[in-house]
Amino acid sequence: MSKNIYVGLSGGVDSSVTAALLKQQGYNVTGVYMKNWSQDLPGFECPWKQDFQDAKRVAVQLGIPFKMFDFEKQYRQKVVDYMVAEYRAG
Repeated sequence: MSKNIYVGLSGGVDSSVTAALLKQQGYNVTGVYMKNWSQDLPGFECPWKQDFQDAKRVAVQLGIPFKMFDFEKQYRQKVVDYMVAEYRAG
């Protein structure tokens, strides 16, 4: 019986090759995009939509299922807010 594996896809080479190799080895691979941030910052447009589309294209090309998990709220609370609070605390 084949194992199910979720691979975090960014649309880049490393995660794409990982998913392809695992599929080639007979695993049931599902591509996963984790949405952690979508806010534009002054002078910087957040590229999450393009990253998501790149990851989705990889999944389609490999013929594997694709899911997106939205962790933006948790990321903001546990990473960004924590970092800002610690920075302010010195």
